[in-house]
Amino acid sequence: MGSQLIVYLHGFRSSPRSSKARITGDAIKALIGNGKDIEWYCPQLLASPKESMAMVCSHINNAKKDQVAIIGSSLGGFYANFLAEKYQCNAVVLNPAVRAPKELAPHVGMLTMYDTNEPFDFKPQYIEELKALQIEKITSSERYFLIASKGDELLSWEEMVEFYPNAQQLVLDEGDHGISDYALYLPKVLQFIFK
Repeated sequence: MGSQLIVYLHGFRSSPRSSKARITGDAIKALIGNGKDIEWYCPQLLASPKESMAMVCSHINNAKKDQVAIIGSSLGGFYANFLAEKYQCNAVVLNPAVRAPKELAPHVGMLTMYDTNEPFDFKPQYIEELKALQIEKITSSERYFLIASKGDELLSWEEMVEFYPNAQQLVLDEGDHGISDYALYLPKVLQFIFK
């Protein structure tokens, strides 16, 4: 196994300080100490989907690693679909917003970040930017690992399951949108990324 870039993309109104991002980052960083050539990249995404993807693609292109793997939660899962298709790489999607333009259209306007209450303007043009990034159909199901909670209070787990036919799937009977017991499933996430 050569050098590897692991990209973690947080959800809408979230940040790299989210619990899933921190838990995953700590586990990846522990592996880096074992002499593996791994880079962990967990950026603060921007309000603009277009600018967010330009920033992440620029990092991926400049990293020049042998392999890239994406982990995306919620809106980050939507972005992970786009990047996995663009770079033909593996992606773990955690309660992904597979139809983000539709799901986020009602949220246009002034919002606040979850962990800082910092205000930001979610502009109508961002829905158009999301539409430009929409993947209608994944091409290689073996590159995807879906973790979906039946108890997701924001998104339809059935829609997620349908979107990743024949992909590795872990459908949780309980759970919530944030996958509060995510640490239990982290070994499966790592196993998929480093397979």
